[in-house]
Amino acid sequence: MSDVATRITDLIGPSVEGLGFELVRVTYGGGRRPTLQVMAERPDGTMNVDDCARLSRELSVLLDVEDPIDGEYMLEVSSPGIDRPLTRRKDFERWAGFQAKVELREQIDGRRRFRGRIVSLADDDLTLETEEGEAVLPYADVIKAKLVLTDDLVAVAQAQEGRPLNAGAVSGGQRSGENSEA
Repeated sequence: MSDVATRITDLIGPSVEGLGFELVRVTYGGGRRPTLQVMAERPDGTMNVDDCARLSRELSVLLDVEDPIDGEYMLEVSSPGIDRPLTRRKDFERWAGFQAKVELREQIDGRRRFRGRIVSLADDDLTLETEEGEAVLPYADVIKAKLVLTDDLVAVAQAQEGRPLNAGAVSGGQRSGENSEA
């Protein structure tokens, strides 16, 4: 996580939780039009478009007041989606049995990237069932992980009536230190 994303996470975390949501991931990408992406969900895993819009409005006000980023940027609030990132221990536990892609900080057996079915997250080890067999990965070395879109995952998403797993995103528009007339 970048320094900006860490700073934003610390700043908005209490407000996000106070509104009844959990932060899944915060990213900040530079470039011509930098974007601050806030990914969140309710404790039960749901997140609809109205939730995204409400959270976007609340965070927009907070970020305008605190002004933690120099210059203009776009605020985007979204749900994790069906092929969601796995960023917390509880994500790996909740999605055990499903396929995931995992990237490690350090190589194990000559590789940093693994793909397989999540078997367990016990103690400090993440176990995946890969095509080559069982891979036991140090959880502390996981730098990126996400679910793989499979027929099984789609079937579960469709079976969870009233639980939209991919509600899209709401952009809060430009953010910067400029006055409100802009």
